[in-house]
Amino acid sequence: MKETNKMIRINDVEEAKKLVSAAMKCPFDIDIIAKGKFSIDAKSILGVLSLGVEEPLELKYDGFDENFEAVILSLQS
Repeated sequence: MKETNKMIRINDVEEAKKLVSAAMKCPFDIDIIAKGKFSIDAKSILGVLSLGVEEPLELKYDGFDENFEAVILSLQS
């Protein structure tokens, strides 16, 4: 499957928890690229919480999960 890149914005802790929860249910890797250089595992709540809120973030993954896509849609800027 082709790698997917999407831009999102996490505005608060609840949105971070929702993203991590959905990511953990996916059988594929999901990376978050912050400031164009830091890569964080989207399945790590500590990693996601370490990111600045309201910063544009890039998601990179190569799979499909309907629930995960719905969560991403709610976070897209």
